[in-house]
Amino acid sequence: MKILKKIRGFTLIELMIVVAIVGILSAIAIPSYQESVRKSRRADAKGALLGLANAMERRFTETNSYKLAAGAKDAPTDTGTPYIYNVNSSGTDEYYNITIDAADEFSYLLGAEPKGGQTSDQCGKLTLTNTGEKNIANATPGVDKADCW
Repeated sequence: MKILKKIRGFTLIELMIVVAIVGILSAIAIPSYQESVRKSRRADAKGALLGLANAMERRFTETNSYKLAAGAKDAPTDTGTPYIYNVNSSGTDEYYNITIDAADEFSYLLGAEPKGGQTSDQCGKLTLTNTGEKNIANATPGVDKADCW
């Protein structure tokens, strides 16, 4: 006598419940993860800005001026990509343009403009002055600089 065993599987309703739960978890987890990644990249850019600020202070100590710290070493200018600080070594060059936005003998303005996958960052452009004033530009309305710095 042969005994037949009943094979039990998943019903369509059980499968749809699992799909719905996975969808809800994904809808919550993925944006949270992406914001965490953006925040981490922003922290790298802040570190690069502070590193560039240190390089600018060293330049002032050596030359009594913040001028001519950007551009190529053989043709320095007052604005643009700094030659006195290697932005590539900070790892932020893929997601931020780190630049000297303005420089004269006694002051400077540094900027970190998001690019690539970082352009959707709510903080927009990060700026730093020679007095240590930290600010944001082109931020999403309602975003405070304390949230970004």
